[in-house]
Amino acid sequence: MLPYRAPRRKGRVEIIPMIDVMLFLLVFFIMITLQMITDKGLKLDLPTSSQAKVLPHPHFVVNILTDGSVVVKGKHMNLVGLQHLLATDGNVAKTDVTIAADKKVPFQDFVHVMDSCQKAGVTSIGIATKAK
Repeated sequence: MLPYRAPRRKGRVEIIPMIDVMLFLLVFFIMITLQMITDKGLKLDLPTSSQAKVLPHPHFVVNILTDGSVVVKGKHMNLVGLQHLLATDGNVAKTDVTIAADKKVPFQDFVHVMDSCQKAGVTSIGIATKAK
C-alpha cells in the first residue's frame, strides 16, 4: 500500500509585503537624494589660495555680496536672521558653515558674518576660495 501524499500546493506571490518593501525603498532613495542636492551658489569673484582644500559638503553656504548683504539658500537676510537660522538648525555644534565672500567685500563684513555664526554656536566654519 502506498503512503498518502497531500496534493502539491502551488506557490503564491504575496503582493502586500512586496508593496511595503517597494515603498520603503522609495522613501529611502528620496531621503538620500535630498541630502545630495547642492546649494545654489552665487557668482562671486572668490579670492585665491595656494593652500585651498576640498571641504566636506556644508549644511549652509553663507554668501556675502559686494554690498555687504548676506544670502543663504537663495534668501537675503540680515545678521540677526542668519544667527537665528543657524541657532535653530538643531545640533549647532555639528553644523558646518562655509562662508563665500567676494574678494571686494570689506573684511569687516566678513568678520560680522563670522561673529554671527559663532554667536549661534557654530564651531565648524570654512572659507570658500579658488585654488591657484
